[in-house]
Amino acid sequence: MGTILGTSEILALSLPLSLSVAALGSAMGLGRVVASAVEATARQPEAAGKVLVNMMAGAALIEALTIYVLILVFMLMGKIQ
Repeated sequence: MGTILGTSEILALSLPLSLSVAALGSAMGLGRVVASAVEATARQPEAAGKVLVNMMAGAALIEALTIYVLILVFMLMGKIQ
């Protein structure tokens, strides 16, 4: 018969997985943000300042997702016994 996973085992498997998915999504999002900013600056060099400010604001929000998931993982690691 198969064994049934308990809460601790499920957390031990899902916490690293959730962190890696968040990091992957963040990396893909940041790549798209930077690529779009470089393309916009190449098209209109005079708007480089505005593009940079918007890119930095977007990058900060994207990175916040990964930081929130990291904090959640640390909080839930205390539940693993």
